Amino acid sequence: MKRMSMDDKLALNRFHTDDHNSHIDVDKEFADKDEIMKVVLACPAGCYRIEENGSTYFSHLGCLECGTCRVLSHGKLVREWNHPIGSIGVQYREG
Repeated sequence: MKRMSMDDKLALNRFHTDDHNSHIDVDKEFADKDEIMKVVLACPAGCYRIEENGSTYFSHLGCLECGTCRVLSHGKLVREWNHPIGSIGVQYREG
């Protein structure tokens, strides 16, 4: 059996998203690059990144709801983190 890459495994998950209302409130004006890089490097879904112009990019679409960004940020970059409401969010399809 072929070993699956992380991207292949993530592609098996299903996402029911609210495209307009994020369950994560990110301070896009936060400027401490060391703190931002902690979150960028730790997010398993790649929801955070640094743009070429130096700004912080965030998209809640594809979030695995692990809470890593909330824990690492200590309320700095991630101001508020809540579980998505109702049937919104990730549905894991592979162990």
